Amino acid sequence: MTDLGLLHFFLGIEVKQNENGIYISQKKYAKELLKRFRLENAKSIATPMEVGVKIGKNDGSTMVNQTLFRSLVGGLLYLTTTRPDLTYAVSFLSRFMESPKDVHWELGKRI
Repeated sequence: MTDLGLLHFFLGIEVKQNENGIYISQKKYAKELLKRFRLENAKSIATPMEVGVKIGKNDGSTMVNQTLFRSLVGGLLYLTTTRPDLTYAVSFLSRFMESPKDVHWELGKRI
């Protein structure tokens, strides 16, 4: 066995250790996710989802690329490791993976 020192990154999670504790974040991963979906210049918003939003599977809007939508949802699911505040919104969004529409894509971009 070899001691490689303190852990700094593990599976996209940044780890900072000091005498007060161990802190984890996914800041770099979140920035890469924004860059992958060309949202790095988007304005931030305080809430990941509007309160009381009602979105159905068949709301009449046009279909979006399923592969791209699934990639977005998967990336957001991994981000919930350090952002539990996003868990409800991402799990709600994942209900629409089989036939995503424009309204679902917009909700994913909001998150």
